[in-house]
Amino acid sequence: MSTRLRLPALRQRDGHHARVTYEELFFDLVYVFAVTQLSHHLLHHLDLAGVLQTLVLWFAVWLGWQYACWVSNWFDPEAPRIRGLLFATMLLALLMSSSIPEAFADRAWVFAGAYATMQVGRTAFVLFEVGRTHPLAPNFRRMLAWVSVSACFWLAGAAAEGNTRLALWAVAVACEYVSPMFGFAFPGMGRSHTREWTIEGGHLAERCQLFVIVALGETLLATGGVLSEVEQWSGAVVSAVLATFAGTIAMWWLYFGISSRDATEAISHAEDPGRMGANFHYVHALLIAGIIATAVGNDLVMDHPHAVVTPVYAAVLVAGPLIYLLGSALYKRVVYGRAPYSHLIGAVALGVMGFVLPQTHLLTAGWLTSAVLLAVGLMDTRLKHRLQRA
Repeated sequence: MSTRLRLPALRQRDGHHARVTYEELFFDLVYVFAVTQLSHHLLHHLDLAGVLQTLVLWFAVWLGWQYACWVSNWFDPEAPRIRGLLFATMLLALLMSSSIPEAFADRAWVFAGAYATMQVGRTAFVLFEVGRTHPLAPNFRRMLAWVSVSACFWLAGAAAEGNTRLALWAVAVACEYVSPMFGFAFPGMGRSHTREWTIEGGHLAERCQLFVIVALGETLLATGGVLSEVEQWSGAVVSAVLATFAGTIAMWWLYFGISSRDATEAISHAEDPGRMGANFHYVHALLIAGIIATAVGNDLVMDHPHAVVTPVYAAVLVAGPLIYLLGSALYKRVVYGRAPYSHLIGAVALGVMGFVLPQTHLLTAGWLTSAVLLAVGLMDTRLKHRLQRA
């Protein structure tokens, strides 16, 4: 084994679960702010353009975190050089997150510049760190090629306006989201194979779980923030709090109360941890997008509990839980090899509800959508208990 394989900056693989470090927990704090910014952006742009813009911005936020997560899985965040890399990335992520409200207006260059610098700079640093002969080097060379192509589209989008910017940034997102599915295949560089991605599965699963906690925590913070600003706590306001809190608990239950421990076991003992780790990241982008959209629906319920549900409000209230159930179904398919029928039943119920909600008020709609999530969680729990007794 060459001395480059034992670089101090690399995590030591001793067969034990690699713990999440304080550096990584500190790094994730920036993303509490990013998730808040995204939910506020969507709340203030409840039209098709706003949805598409938020979707592109969300994928940028997620990809920035995802690529950093893989680096901290391969490398030791407590090593001074990697710690410095994480903190530099953290600063760029803070700038990127701060510019989200005006990313499609006056701060496009800040958003695109911070993101491109973060992705290209981190990958180039890691490539320099491992050197030319390390087994990971070819993978990072291909990765650097793709994030560089993506950076060109990000910067071109910043120079454009309106729908052209949206289209260019969508292509930039696709470059980084889709390329790992094909092993970062790039002309003249070959392609990587997931079995070469010697990840530590338990650590990767825990990092994804912590991001879900970040997103759910932001939802609770938003609920508390709205409640603290209400001058008089009427029965409707208290009921709205209970409805949104119940929905948040249901999302936690579906993830942590049922399958999170099994997920850690599945990825740790998979024949191809690299492929399963990649699948985890693809699925979690949906899960957390559902939480963000649900937080927007919660804000509507809290702010205007007696307001009549418009078609737009109905779409928002249904979309969040529906996306979350879709992500949860795919997540459990990755973990167990099958998607539970309870999620299909819940999705159908939400789809029907989308046509019924315009006949109700926001408070009633909030309770109905939360009830669907709670019912799915109950069905899943009962199924799991039956399987454990079998």
